[in-house]
Amino acid sequence: MAVSTIYSTQALNSTHFLTSSPSSSTKQVFFYRRNTNRRFNTIITCAAQQTVVIGLAADSGCGKSTFMRRLTSVFGGAAEPPKGGNPDSNTLISDMTTVICLDDYHSLDRTGRKEKGVTALDPRANDFDLMYEQVKALKSGIAVEKPIYNHVTGLLDAPELIQPPKILVIEGLHPMFDERVRDLLDFSIYLDISNEVKFAWKIQRDMAERGHSLESIKASIEARKPDFDAFIDPQKQYADAVIEVLPTQLIPDDNEGKVLRVRLIMKEGVKYFSPVYLFDEGSTISWIPCGRKLTCSYPGIKFNYQPDSYFDNEVSVVEMDGQFDRLDELIYVESHLSNLSTKFYGEVTQQMLKHADFPGSNNGTGLFQTIVGLKIRDLYEQLIANKSTAPSEAAKA
Repeated sequence: MAVSTIYSTQALNSTHFLTSSPSSSTKQVFFYRRNTNRRFNTIITCAAQQTVVIGLAADSGCGKSTFMRRLTSVFGGAAEPPKGGNPDSNTLISDMTTVICLDDYHSLDRTGRKEKGVTALDPRANDFDLMYEQVKALKSGIAVEKPIYNHVTGLLDAPELIQPPKILVIEGLHPMFDERVRDLLDFSIYLDISNEVKFAWKIQRDMAERGHSLESIKASIEARKPDFDAFIDPQKQYADAVIEVLPTQLIPDDNEGKVLRVRLIMKEGVKYFSPVYLFDEGSTISWIPCGRKLTCSYPGIKFNYQPDSYFDNEVSVVEMDGQFDRLDELIYVESHLSNLSTKFYGEVTQQMLKHADFPGSNNGTGLFQTIVGLKIRDLYEQLIANKSTAPSEAAKA
């Protein structure tokens, strides 16, 4: 194998060797980090089509994993870790999708962060240069050897080979933080969980499942809040869709977080994406569904729809407050929503019933996650159709 090119990239603090085999058209790029012993190997492959990249941003414990399961289900096939790889891999691969956890681009392990006094939310604890290079490579049809952050040990494990998928989802704390990475996204989502709901969820998870004390949970939230406010929360201004989860307004002074008010905020003017609307597009609607057609116990269900402004962007907002008692009756609500990008009547209800055991399946979080998943499928199909017709149109010209 002969070395054809050698060059350095200061931003990556690494040296790249581009090599090619005389008997093959396959090329390889080796990334050598000067400050570590890790080597990242990138194999250039001839992809039939460019990878579509989706970004999902949210704080820890805000429902990213559940959303990923709903999204990959829309495209078919079970999402599983790479076969034969690291059992602690964060990557999930299905027939059409690959989900990458951006925690894998931590530049400091757990001990390193503690020694430097930074959290994982701090950009200084993350390698955005490598993140950009590898997302760009995958989008261009180039396989990469991606690092692995081991959540069990808190260490940085040996890298794993990731082939370019049809759809790449990058999920984590910072998918929209770096402008270079942000520009690679074909669509972006932000899960915006209010402080009140986040606190209630963490108590439920960490006390019931992990045995943490109430005091330690409060301390953990307060310790993360300055970095969350500075580095994570501002990303929602760039998102094409925001799922905002708030305390219910149907129960006065509710602080349990069991009944939720969820808003789906959709940016207008996004290519290949038409916002969902209720009854009449562009109108302001308040709707309490008929109790004979939709069973719901106290405090009931209320929907709202309206045009609005969000970080100086024109948006459409669909809101649901309350929860369902019977998911099979969701078809009644689905029939009043338009621009759902479903393949057939009742597909939203079918998807919700299919994953009835997922968290949020009885409220707006599950409903809007499912709808966004269907919208992403439609966006993907339009993107691919447009790319396939582009060469023929160019030939005619």
